[in-house]
Amino acid sequence: MISDRQVENYHRDGFLVVENLLDGDEVTALGQVTDDFVARAKAIADHDNVYDLEPSHSDGEPRVRRIKAPHLHHEVYDRAMRHPAILAVLQRLIGPAIRADNGKLNMKSAGYGAAVEWHQDWAFYPHTNDDLCAVGIMIDDCTAENGPLLCIPGSHKGPIHDHHAMGRFCGAIDPTGADMDAEAAVPLTGRAGAVTIHHVRTVHGSAVNTADRARRLLLFQYRAADAWPLLGIGKTDFDGYHSMLLCGDNDPAAPRCTDVPVRLPLPPAAHQGSIYENQRTLENTYFDAASAFGE
Repeated sequence: MISDRQVENYHRDGFLVVENLLDGDEVTALGQVTDDFVARAKAIADHDNVYDLEPSHSDGEPRVRRIKAPHLHHEVYDRAMRHPAILAVLQRLIGPAIRADNGKLNMKSAGYGAAVEWHQDWAFYPHTNDDLCAVGIMIDDCTAENGPLLCIPGSHKGPIHDHHAMGRFCGAIDPTGADMDAEAAVPLTGRAGAVTIHHVRTVHGSAVNTADRARRLLLFQYRAADAWPLLGIGKTDFDGYHSMLLCGDNDPAAPRCTDVPVRLPLPPAAHQGSIYENQRTLENTYFDAASAFGE
């Protein structure tokens, strides 16, 4: 599914775009199911276990910025998470045994889709090793104008930045105090059906969508099966955790531990919920005050 050069680029840069991984019918099905979810959000007045809503959401104009854990709510999303082409790519990048973690569908609607401030996924869920990544399935064409994922090349080999504000985790990096080159960020663009892949330690974010077309990105987190979360999985839910092994073999009693930097997401965020809620306490925002690529 990917070349040796693409594998090298991923390990060098910390991200990769693979075109045409899903076919037209698969993308159409994802789009239709997503439209149905948004339409049903008319009946929702506040965030719940399925929806994270834009502040301007109303029953007359439903505005959804995230569908939480979509694979738990519709089989089309679950099939996408288990897509054999995606798993084949991941086996080239992080190993033969792959375990799914979680997922979300981030939606940037035309003209107002919310920004996500700079962050590293690793700050939310450190593991015993860092062979983890997130895969983003493009349901729409993703261009430099409609709020693409922005990744800073090589940042996955650098420090784990502080993601705290006012003494609590906030899921975002203060751009005024971090040693990172935001101007070097690369937009991950492509046609619907392409996928993005970024390393769990890669610094990334995305600007507000100011274009006249939506940008819907279906994101799933994956990990090498021998990477175990440092904050625990809950011994009582071991069967559920083990059921997320999607391919390969794994000895659940033998996590692989490597020397990787870690900051724990503690104390918990003042505003619990999605990353949008977590980031509300960040005082020095990047994308509200200044934006890459003219957005």
